[in-house]
Amino acid sequence: MSISIDDYADAADAIIAEIGSVIVGQADLVRDVATCLLAEGHLLLEGVPGLGKTELLKVLGRVTGLEFSRIQFTPDLMPADIVGTDVLYQDDAGNRSFRYEAGPIFAGLVLADEVNRASPKTQAAMLEAMQERSVTVGGVTRDLPRPFLVMATQNPLEMEGTYPLPEAQLDRFMFKTVVPYPSADELEEIVLRTTGVGRADVSEVVDTARLAELVSFTRSVPVPLHVGRYAVDLVHRSQPATTAVDAVKDYVRFGASPRGAQALILGAKAVALMQRRPSVSVEDIRAVAPSALRHRLVLGYEAAADGVAADDIVDALLAATEAPGEGEAGA
Repeated sequence: MSISIDDYADAADAIIAEIGSVIVGQADLVRDVATCLLAEGHLLLEGVPGLGKTELLKVLGRVTGLEFSRIQFTPDLMPADIVGTDVLYQDDAGNRSFRYEAGPIFAGLVLADEVNRASPKTQAAMLEAMQERSVTVGGVTRDLPRPFLVMATQNPLEMEGTYPLPEAQLDRFMFKTVVPYPSADELEEIVLRTTGVGRADVSEVVDTARLAELVSFTRSVPVPLHVGRYAVDLVHRSQPATTAVDAVKDYVRFGASPRGAQALILGAKAVALMQRRPSVSVEDIRAVAPSALRHRLVLGYEAAADGVAADDIVDALLAATEAPGEGEAGA
């Protein structure tokens, strides 16, 4: 493979810099976007309207060279509007046959805009695509292009006209990032950038083939045994039946699934490489833990009553989970 750690980190820096030419601030958000991109993981962005979520993902499409598709989720959107359907055609001779018309899911980078404004039935149409990177219509399974990423935006559930995403679908997002409101200085810069005549030009930094190499290189990074065990311990302790963490026992109904441990490891691999390190550390796991776990914790009503959020539970898990002995090593 014609790629080195420096090549990887340079590409990541270029992607982040190009996004930063349009998106003001939001360093943690941009880092999570880059991490999911380089690990080929799906990303869920949550925030009130107007914070630049959609614009960020549109910029990412231009930066990476991936074929970009936007699906605007609305209450009347149907599953066939996403995955496609068989359509009856008639030729000049009067012969009729069914042909498959592909839906907008057939793209490298799919923006699922306001995903929680569609009904649960329509949301479920994304499940196979996100997990298997394929869709099945009329009994025929068709592979999606690779790399394939779904980056979705959602409005807070308290807003009118939203539906909660099913836990099975939430679990298929590698990360969930909460988009904060900008500071006064950032808001001033946003206003200046977006109310003038000119707009920032965005250049393609990596093409599809190069991005596929970067994704493959992410997975090749070795993980020491004690680091892998630390990720497993975090996920295991998020289960109310097996934990000694009081916050989990008091407030969590269901903990993170095995996909949570996979997200921790893959995210940490990308973070290590972006920092030009050849191996994953416990601190890399800790850095990605909030984004990898917050949406995988199903909280009980007691949490809402006491004002406890998923991030508070993740903080408690991190505080209570010590890294195993640093002397062990593995790959």
